[in-house]
Amino acid sequence: MKQVATLTHEFVEFIPEDLKEGVIYVSIPYATVAHKCCCGCGEEVVTPLSPTDWKLTFDGKTISLDPSIGNWSFPCQSHYWISNNQIIWAPRWSPEMVNAGRVQDRFAKEQYFNAPNTPPPGAASTSPVPMESRAALGAWQRFKKWWKNV
Repeated sequence: MKQVATLTHEFVEFIPEDLKEGVIYVSIPYATVAHKCCCGCGEEVVTPLSPTDWKLTFDGKTISLDPSIGNWSFPCQSHYWISNNQIIWAPRWSPEMVNAGRVQDRFAKEQYFNAPNTPPPGAASTSPVPMESRAALGAWQRFKKWWKNV
């Protein structure tokens, strides 16, 4: 069981069935990244890329994943960051910290997926209601009126 200090990356369409030690596979079409656990235990680590899961950064030479990789369901319970193809070991989490992290992840997913559909910043409005009569602007007008009277 040998720890990995550096990963090489491969961009692939499909994640291979047999993952090589020290290689991190990135499938952009399937928004998935996979590698063998960096502690050397041999477990396969899959990190989905999404607004509520992991984010991948490719600088033209190396990749980074955010947030950290916490393998809480593996016997090794390894915890590390992948930053510029380097493994940065993180402190082991207590069971309470793992549970709190899972609760936070579920909450973030609920917030993201239950949020009303709002257009991205700068997008043209398709609402038939004029901007001046929307509740958000109404609240702003009430605040300005209150501020002037203070």
